[in-house]
Amino acid sequence: MTTTLSPTATASTSRKLLTCGILAGPLFVGAGLIQGLTRAGFDLTRHPASVLANGDLGWIQITNFLVSGLLTIAAAAGMRRVLPGRWGPRLLAAYGVSLICAGAFRADPQDGFPLGTPAGPPASVSWHGTLHFACGGLGFAALVAACFAIGSHLTPTRAWYSRISGLLFLAGFAGVASGAASPAVILGFWVAVVIAWTWLAATSAHLMRRTVA
Repeated sequence: MTTTLSPTATASTSRKLLTCGILAGPLFVGAGLIQGLTRAGFDLTRHPASVLANGDLGWIQITNFLVSGLLTIAAAAGMRRVLPGRWGPRLLAAYGVSLICAGAFRADPQDGFPLGTPAGPPASVSWHGTLHFACGGLGFAALVAACFAIGSHLTPTRAWYSRISGLLFLAGFAGVASGAASPAVILGFWVAVVIAWTWLAATSAHLMRRTVA
């Protein structure tokens, strides 16, 4: 027997899923910044959030990746329910999966973090460090594409906001992917991460308002 959900029940489920998109960013950025400001040896101008997965307290950042990834996938499911296109939500879900993989495959220690790690980049890259970077690169590409795909179904103003957010994030990632390690590049990537999560929260909130009450 097939059960048909009422429009109210469907809208309620969509709103709950989209709420996950609002929560994911504050969780990821907040947990990252708190750790970055309190963990010995970590410097926001030298280290990306990924290296926080190392050390005795590394489980905190690993959990941050996993939970943020699950929240992002849930948000993608919510967007799939309220947007006409499929590619945007799929790409966003792919980014969520990449976050989970980033938690599963830890980045290598680098440039003095955790304490006792030699200065500079790792002398050699481990298999899990390689997978971490590969998953991150694929996930970031999916996120940029999602900004464009999802934006195409929004109002012109919000569409431009989505595209600009995607391009700014791409610029920030390109800086660190180039191997440059200057404070401006590292801080620029932190800013790009905040921009991307803000986009997800703002877009999720906007789509929540579009659901049927």
